[in-house]
Amino acid sequence: MRGGTSKGAYFLAGDLPAEPVLRDALLLRIMGGPDERQIDGLGGAHPLTSKVAVISASTDPSADVDYLFLQVVVGRAEVSDRQNCGNILAGVGPFAVERGLVPAGERETSVRIRMVNTGDHATATFPTPGGRVDYAGDTGISGVPGTAAAVVIEFAPGAGRLLPTGSAVDVVDGVEVTCVDNGMPTVLVAAASLGVTGYERPQDLEEDVALAGRLRSVRLGAGRLMGLGDVSGATVPKVTLLAPPRAGGAVTTRTFIPVRCHTSIGVLGAASVAAGLLIEGAVGADLAVLDPRGDRVRIEHPTGFLDIESSVRTGHDGLPTAGRTAVVRTARKIFDGTVFPRPADRPAGGHR
Repeated sequence: MRGGTSKGAYFLAGDLPAEPVLRDALLLRIMGGPDERQIDGLGGAHPLTSKVAVISASTDPSADVDYLFLQVVVGRAEVSDRQNCGNILAGVGPFAVERGLVPAGERETSVRIRMVNTGDHATATFPTPGGRVDYAGDTGISGVPGTAAAVVIEFAPGAGRLLPTGSAVDVVDGVEVTCVDNGMPTVLVAAASLGVTGYERPQDLEEDVALAGRLRSVRLGAGRLMGLGDVSGATVPKVTLLAPPRAGGAVTTRTFIPVRCHTSIGVLGAASVAAGLLIEGAVGADLAVLDPRGDRVRIEHPTGFLDIESSVRTGHDGLPTAGRTAVVRTARKIFDGTVFPRPADRPAGGHR
């Protein structure tokens, strides 16, 4: 399924091994890893197209289904569960209805989803005329050709701190940053503080060796401050460069995942950026052009924009906390069938 601006393989949990080591080994073979081209599997040789959703009925009374997101790393024999994915999330509700985990309504269906990676919750609402998922519609999102039915996703406030370090601004490797987590641990950095404009093409930023070194240093330092430990082998936190808007939005972004520059921006990453811009004194707050008429924050990215409904409140401890967070995405079923994974590698000197 395509979910938002990502593409991934969606599985019922019961169709995969329960043991994580066995499950991940199978998924690597299904997606074509660790070959960086993923030529022998379903993956598309890019982090945005090398994703997996594992869905099951939930035992949580406040959720209908559990959603485990797995990032199959391109070029390495690694499967990571250390982050959520808000784009792949857009396909979870329709998948749950398709597989009979949730009954469809006659006009629309809302599916309550527990995101296993973090324990956070979201509700996805989408059209189901006549009790069947309808993927056709007139909603367009940047980074996806054509239009499809809207999937409205509303996120429940997370239990963690919006500012994991307790500060609106921290200094890492001589650079001012804001560490924010509104569903995705994210490090906000003014592009100018790293010697770039923030308007460069993603491929140009990826080829900037000096920038890559600075980003790595900032990400490692921020990860420790955020309580994530050594993040050298992790895909979080994301680093987002901020610059003044150019196309009527609130801010221009360039996001790294963690080395490749995103051609758009992840949903949960955008939610964290939007919340960060609403925090007084945070990095980027002085760059942002916010709409005083409401809580919609338009995040510009390399291929367009993403609108986030976002609000921030003051908690009992005087620190900012997330209020409402919602987004409109689309999803589409691409194929439904049987995948034939590459056979497991033979042990050295072994026979079949």
